[in-house]
Amino acid sequence: MRAGLMRATARRAAGAVLGLVLLVSLSAEWVAGSPQQQHRESVNEPPSARFWLGTDALGRDRFARLAHGTRVSLLMAPAAALLAVVCAAAAGCLAATKGRAADAALMGAADLTLSMPWLFLLLTVRAALPLDVSSWVSILITFTLLGLVGWAAPARVIRAQVLEVLASDYVLAARSRGLSRSQVLVRHVLPNTRPILQAQFWSSLPLFVLAEANLGLLGLGVAEPTPSWGAMLRELEHCLANGEAIAANYWLLATPALIVLSILSLSVLFPSRYPT
Repeated sequence: MRAGLMRATARRAAGAVLGLVLLVSLSAEWVAGSPQQQHRESVNEPPSARFWLGTDALGRDRFARLAHGTRVSLLMAPAAALLAVVCAAAAGCLAATKGRAADAALMGAADLTLSMPWLFLLLTVRAALPLDVSSWVSILITFTLLGLVGWAAPARVIRAQVLEVLASDYVLAARSRGLSRSQVLVRHVLPNTRPILQAQFWSSLPLFVLAEANLGLLGLGVAEPTPSWGAMLRELEHCLANGEAIAANYWLLATPALIVLSILSLSVLFPSRYPT
């Protein structure tokens, strides 16, 4: 009982933190102002009452950029997760229902995708695409790639669940009553795989958030001038590359701290476990 109370308290705290982060990001124009406005008289300033996290090399308000970047990184990740789950559901259902040839081809493709490291695969595909695109096109490309690359692992889980449902007694009874394969999928398979689909969606969110941050850190994510968490991390990388002490630029740690806090909150609210 005590453990349950602690888990409930942790979930409430995580929900409050994540809700606050989302609220600030959604109201970023009103709370923080424009992320692209350059204050030429205030370049590379430390935190102050005017600029809570200081300014960057172009005189842009770092807090405004972080608030707007949170909106891009944290709100686009669900779109990528939804795309990945839809592709995984289609692949899993086709593999389970279209015979051995389709099963072998789709699961072979999934195994091939899983055998390659996520980050290297994303880097290879993203580097092959144009880099001189507008910021909104780069957002679309980045999160579409994340969704298309992330289908393989959920597809195997969904395929196993679909096969289990198809072998159940109530599906056999439905087939004996003359229901077609499409009717069986709509009436029995999809409702019984919904918990698995939801679990795959929520468990993949932190992965997509971190993947976007990695791409942005390497300059292959969301293009300037639109901010994102990955682009914000590049300032910290430049600080380290120039031999500057992190302690002297502690405000640059706000971005990684927010990423860690958001990932922990997502993990507490939506733990990576499957329904039993």
